[in-house]
This record gives sequence, C-alpha cells and structure tokens, in this order.
Amino acid sequence: MTTLELTGLLGWAERVITALGEWGVGLLVLLETVFPPLPSEVILPLAGFLTAQGAISLPLVVVAATLGAWSGALVLYALGARLGLERSIRVLARLPLVEREDFERASAWFERHGRASIFFGRLIPGVRSLISLPAGAARMPLPVFTVFTLAGSGVWNALLIGAGAALGGSYGTVARYADVLNYVVYAALAALVAWLVVRRVRRGRAGTGERLQEG
Repeated sequence: MTTLELTGLLGWAERVITALGEWGVGLLVLLETVFPPLPSEVILPLAGFLTAQGAISLPLVVVAATLGAWSGALVLYALGARLGLERSIRVLARLPLVEREDFERASAWFERHGRASIFFGRLIPGVRSLISLPAGAARMPLPVFTVFTLAGSGVWNALLIGAGAALGGSYGTVARYADVLNYVVYAALAALVAWLVVRRVRRGRAGTGERLQEG
C-alpha cells in the first residue's frame, strides 16, 4: 500500500479516514451534509483512492458514505419538521457559506417535483443537502424520505468513490500535486465566500434604496 503524503484539507480528511476507516468517510459526509467543511467532491474521490490501495473496503465505504449522508439529511429533516420552513431558514441562513436564497431555491425545487426532488436533489450541488429541510417541514413520511435519500445518496456516492478508485493506480501522480489540489479547494472556498459577501452587500444596498424611495 502506498503511503500518502497529503497536506492541508486533503491531509486532514485522509487522517480522519485512516484513523476511523470506512466510518471516517461516513462521518465526513455527515458533517459535509450539515456543515460544509469539505465538499463531498473532495472527500469521496479521496476515499476511492484509498480503496484502490487496499486501505479500506470499497463496498463498506459506499455504505458508510450513504449512511452518513442519510444521517445528516435526517438532522435537517428533523429541524424542518420541528421549527417549520420559515423559522428553520431564519436560523440556518445565519451560518457561513449559505444564504436565504439557497434554502428558497431548494424549497421551490421540492414544491415543483415533490418526492422525486429528494432523489434527484441529492445529485445536484446546492440542493443536495438543503432539500431535506422543506421535506421535513412538509412532513413527508419518514420511510419515503429515507428510501429516496438513500437511493439518491447511494448513486452520488458510488459515482464519486468509483471515480477515485478508477484513478487509484495513478495516485502517485495525484499525491505529487496534492498542494495544487489544496490550493484549488482553498481558492474555491474563498471565491464562494467572496461571492456570498458581494451578494449580501448588494442585497443590503437594494433594500436601503427601496426604503429611501418609499420614504
């Protein structure tokens, strides 16, 4: 088995997986579902790399990642069911890297597509996690929510883990560029934060302008 020499966010994720095995992948996916410290697009291919090297089991990684996604989705489902959609949005919109519009987009997707949105929403970045909130607020039957969530999450996880496993034989090349991959992740996160700040500032100015006109 090849020894990994990753640093930064990738190194942290690799250490969690090495320490906890397949369930480390599940834990990271759970956290990513509720709070996005690392996107699944980074975690799952890395897990696939590790399965190709024999460090962890491919079938168990897919199962653990899917259960992690389902557990995180249940947290948001329960929040929506307990607080209702509007109160839940007000609470969660205070978190970094999310905006009220993101929740409203997921809610609109749920209203248009109903049960199918739970399955297909798990395949769409930006909707994948948040779709659980309107499902809970609408009191979708939990067994139905569970089946669609597990199915959609399983497809998404299997695709990304499988892609990482397919590249496992070339991991030496990937490891040499680990710093570049970290910079890409950092740059993407920085760009996202900057975009959210600009959007919030523009919305604040627009709201101020409307109040001045009304005055």
